[in-house]
Parts: sequence; C-alpha cells; structure tokens
Amino acid sequence: MTHLTAARPARLTVGLIGAGRAGSVVAAALARAGHQVVSASAVSADSRARAAALIPQAVIADPVAVAASCELLIVAVPDDVMPELVAGLCSTGSIRAGQFVVHLSGRHGIEVLERAAELGAHCLALHPAMTLTGAAYEVDRFDGCPFAVSSSDELRPVAEALVLEMGGEPEWINAQQRVLYHAALCHASNHLVTLVAQSQDLLKDVGVASPGRYLGPLLSATLDNALRASDAALTGPVSRGDAGTVGAHLAAIGHVDGSVSVASIARTYAALATATAIRAHDAGRITAAQTDAVIDAVERSSGTTTGGSR
Repeated sequence: MTHLTAARPARLTVGLIGAGRAGSVVAAALARAGHQVVSASAVSADSRARAAALIPQAVIADPVAVAASCELLIVAVPDDVMPELVAGLCSTGSIRAGQFVVHLSGRHGIEVLERAAELGAHCLALHPAMTLTGAAYEVDRFDGCPFAVSSSDELRPVAEALVLEMGGEPEWINAQQRVLYHAALCHASNHLVTLVAQSQDLLKDVGVASPGRYLGPLLSATLDNALRASDAALTGPVSRGDAGTVGAHLAAIGHVDGSVSVASIARTYAALATATAIRAHDAGRITAAQTDAVIDAVERSSGTTTGGSR
C-alpha cells in the first residue's frame, strides 16, 4: 500500500460496471487523470453510446469479465441493486484481494461492499455532489466539485487522492451519515427540478413563450443569494406575512386548465409555503400571528389541516 498512499496514486487499470450518467463521467475523469479504462458493462443502447463517447478505449463486456479485468473496479449501479450485484461478483471470484472496489452511491457507505472487503479488496465510496447527464463536457464539472468520501482510515489517503486527480475536492462523510447526506443533496437538486418544471408549466399557461429563459435570471439570483445568506435571502409574500396573497396564489393555481398537473402543483406550493412560513418565523422575519395566518390560508385553500405544524 505504501506506493498508493502518495499524493498521486499509481496508474491503474479501471473497469466500469454500469455505463450510466455518473459512472461514464467518473471513468472518463479517471482516464483524463492518466488511468487506463480497459472495460465497461453497457446493456442499453444509450449506455453503449455513452461509453463509446466518453471511454472509447473500453471493451464492452459483462460485469463478471469487467471485474476480472481491472485493478480498480467502479460499481455505478442503482442503490437497491448494488448489494446483490457485489455478492454475485464475489461468488464468481472476479473480485479479489488487493483490488480496489469503488462505488458512486450517495446513500451507501462501504458497508455495501462488505463481501468484497472480506475477500481482501480495498473498498471506497466516492460520490460527486454534481448532477450529471452523461455528456462528455461534464468531466470538466468535476474541477472544484465536492466529493463525499467514505472508507477505512487506512484507505482515506487513497480515496482522497483519486478525488483530487479527477479535479474534485474530497469531503469526508461518516459512513453512518451518508443516507442523511444523500437526502440533503436530493432535496436540493432533484426537488429543485420538479419545482422549476412546475413553475414553467404555470408560465406556459399564462402565455410566456420561453419560461426557462424568463425564470433564468430570477433563479440564478435566488440560488446565489440563498447559498450566500440562507434564510436571510428569503423574499416574497410569505416573508412579509401576506397571507391573502398566498391564498390567492393557490386559488389561481386551482383554476388552471387541465393542460398541467394542477393538483400536484398546488400540493407542492402548499407544502413549501407552510415550510417557508415556519422557517421565516424561526428566523425572526415574521410574527407568530403572521405565520398562523399564512398556514391558515394554505389550509383553507387545500381543505386540509396540518395539525401542530406550527
């Protein structure tokens, strides 16, 4: 292990199981750093095209052959599939002592690779805090990108060095906290997509020709302000305690025609208005009476009672 704990690990042969959006970009980033991506598993036409574009030097093979072909194995499959896949690879003997096994799951720590560790494999969990579509240009997005790192203490220098090689910034995450860590990222990123898409639907309904372009400056400024100032960045009717406006918004959403999923948008707006009112109150932005008024307006519009949410 001595030669691998230096700032720059030795060049490794790399295999990728799962040429999806994240795995392909990570493999390409390792190739950019000088490692040799020798094989990849890719079942669908999309994944084969992705592999051809990002890691054209890799031979397409089944997972067992991929695992057997490399010194560093990247497992980039859905969270729920990973335990069974790793167990299956271990049973075939394709995972072996001294091999590096890296998964990219945000949810899991190294416990999901326990079977591999029992065989003497060196197990690492590396998760880039980045939304990826599998495009070649996204390799550059790893420059300065945080990566959640979990491993044994012995392997921590190796895990962090691999991240640094890809241009990322390693952030140590306790393995027992990775589910909460992953929930935080998904809440911010995945739910933001839903929120923005719903807003675009409403703007289309009022006749805005390019909702994305219309929202762009507002969303960019809002995100920048929120990252800089957190709750202090809040603006709008809830931050002023304008319960009447909140109720009017929900009523207007309820009258949108059937071209958008009105019920879903109304539920999202109601839930976020309630949560925002509570945070605004806790931050000292609005009074308890204003908070109650906003939540009451939500409940009247949605016909529900939050019961103790205040």
